Amino acid sequence: MARTPLSLPNFPWDALVPYAKIAQSHPDGVVDLSVGSPVDPTPQIIRDTLAAATDAHAYPTTMGTAQLREAIVEWFERRRGVTGLTVDNVLPTIGSKELVALLPMLLGLGKDDVVVHPSVAYPTYAIGAALVGATALASDNPAEWPENTALVWLNSPGNPDGRVADVVELGAAVARARELGAVIASDECYAELNWNGSDPTPSILDPEVVGNDRSSVLAVYSLSKQSNLAGYRAAFVAGCSGLIAELLAVRKHAGLIAPGPVQEAMVTALSDEAHVAHQRELYRSRRAKLIPALERAGFHIDDSVAGLYLWATKNEDSWQTVGDLAQTGILVVPGSFYGEAPPRHVRIALTASDDTIADAVARLELLA
Repeated sequence: MARTPLSLPNFPWDALVPYAKIAQSHPDGVVDLSVGSPVDPTPQIIRDTLAAATDAHAYPTTMGTAQLREAIVEWFERRRGVTGLTVDNVLPTIGSKELVALLPMLLGLGKDDVVVHPSVAYPTYAIGAALVGATALASDNPAEWPENTALVWLNSPGNPDGRVADVVELGAAVARARELGAVIASDECYAELNWNGSDPTPSILDPEVVGNDRSSVLAVYSLSKQSNLAGYRAAFVAGCSGLIAELLAVRKHAGLIAPGPVQEAMVTALSDEAHVAHQRELYRSRRAKLIPALERAGFHIDDSVAGLYLWATKNEDSWQTVGDLAQTGILVVPGSFYGEAPPRHVRIALTASDDTIADAVARLELLA
């Protein structure tokens, strides 16, 4: 029997390569604002914890250490206002992207199922559906979700647009998912980077959203952004204890286990707020410099009230904007990567050093 390869879309960043070459050829070098990868150091207290845990001769547990699970529960209550969780409601993951991509498979979804995701969205939600042969549906309107919807993805704060859903919107999405018998999962990895204050953005597990009923509801969180742990692959999922038990059972069989030293480092990261506050202010400062420079250069910023990106437009085709900025040596990402139709925005990352942001501002001034 002939093997049928997976049918996946082309990797979108491949289309950006020619523009990257143009930007890299600029006499003063490239200013890369295309990728949301942290550039600041991992906090020393976390690195010290990792170093002290390097005698990791035994297999770690898939469910996570008791200390880690307790730290996740405590963090949700202290930072997100989520009460009533126990260690049975949480589970560490190997970064958040693997969970986003694999959740349809872990839940046993297939070709007759629909996976809903935001209309402007990080591509991995649709990839997860494609991996199991399910149908991906881009929709922000719960009334449009069909009867065979099996999984709904929310993303707040959003990537790429930095949009935040309030408790009313989250509650309406949960209610509709439950009507359909669907699991609803909220990707909340930018929650600590809220530019309207220092409090995190609302969680789908907030009692104002779900009351005392977490059935069918999951929240996904990553320490990559708040703690500069992208290289650690440190994340977790929380919510419905029945779903957590399902995920745990499959992950045990598949060997999807967060490394022991990383689990120890996560405990330290979750327990310390000072490094998160410091990192938030670094990004706030960079954002405050970049926004007025973009506006003087003719851009309008939409949403972008939280997270690591500016969702900017000149009201023209996004590839035209990408090309024009590449000529100045600035590399950004077109809205077409995120399903925007028609693509009029570009995503501009704040994940650059202070010197790089200053360089970007100087180049944007030449466009004003």
